[in-house]
Amino acid sequence: MRIREYRNHFVDTLAPIYDLDEAESFFYLVLEDKKQWKRIDLALNPEAQFSEIEIPEWNEILEKLKQYIPIQYILGKTHFYGLEFEVNENVLIPRPETEELVEWILSNNCKSGNLKILDIGTGSGCIAISLAKNLPAANISAIDVSEKALATAQKNAQTNEVKVDFLRNDILKTEDLEQQFDIIVSNPPYVRNLEKEEIRQNVLEHEPHLALFVDDDDALIFYRKIAELAQKNLSPNGQLYFEINQYLGKEMMDLLEQKNFQQMELRKDIYGNHRMVFGRK
Repeated sequence: MRIREYRNHFVDTLAPIYDLDEAESFFYLVLEDKKQWKRIDLALNPEAQFSEIEIPEWNEILEKLKQYIPIQYILGKTHFYGLEFEVNENVLIPRPETEELVEWILSNNCKSGNLKILDIGTGSGCIAISLAKNLPAANISAIDVSEKALATAQKNAQTNEVKVDFLRNDILKTEDLEQQFDIIVSNPPYVRNLEKEEIRQNVLEHEPHLALFVDDDDALIFYRKIAELAQKNLSPNGQLYFEINQYLGKEMMDLLEQKNFQQMELRKDIYGNHRMVFGRK
């Protein structure tokens, strides 16, 4: 079968489930992963054909997409801040909004020297590893409650040739971080159960709920705990960065004020949602 014909079949099959542009983007992601071809390569080779071996593999991917399995989990990888990361069912898939958080940290610290940075709830390691890659003089640590997530993050650090000190830790049971940091950053669970109806099915059914959801009656549980630890374990003038629930921007600013942070700032992401906050000790 010609690849162009299969593309039409692929997109038509997924169009009732995903929108047309997304279905087409899936096709080209798989094409690049499996054949190292980009869109232009197919345009330049309109008569190119799939072999009999390739079609069953593509059909299997198509079936998984029909079951709402995220394309990143199917391919086993994704890109974040110009780097490649392994992802699996033990870690959240990194989002573009989180890249903006990394960019904010880097823009505020591009001229800094030997910073000590802690990433709390590291998951795939995308924040810590991206910072390590772009701040080579920094000493970066990362913690997570999940051993499987940490194993994935460690592999990602090795793949991207950076050093990050990974440690298993339940932050809600931690009373002291036992050292001082210049920067603490966290993208903790923040989706309330009442917001589940807004979550896409591929996320709700396949990404780890441990890293996503918090109880409706205490949605800021992680932020409160981390802010308290930050007051103990940030160096003077140390920086605290959070990715947050877009509906809780005011509540987050109030929390940081209650915890005696200064120079607080609430930022919107590229979609116009309140997504990031900053405070200085």
